Amino acid sequence: MMVDDLLTPCSPGDPGAIQLTWIDVPSDKILEPIVCMSDMLRSLSTTRPTVNTEDLFKVRKFTEDFGHEG
Repeated sequence: MMVDDLLTPCSPGDPGAIQLTWIDVPSDKILEPIVCMSDMLRSLSTTRPTVNTEDLFKVRKFTEDFGHEG
């Protein structure tokens, strides 16, 4: 969908929708969404971790055995 000569994500059935892949969209033509603190807080409260405690332990153990951080 075009907004002031910029493209913004929308649903395929929305009026003015233009089907493009992310590769087809010029970076200088993307309308960045406005993000506010309530968006961030909602995201933090609804998003689950992608790494569990066991995975973190394995990374720490690997680092201790084979390398160092820093």
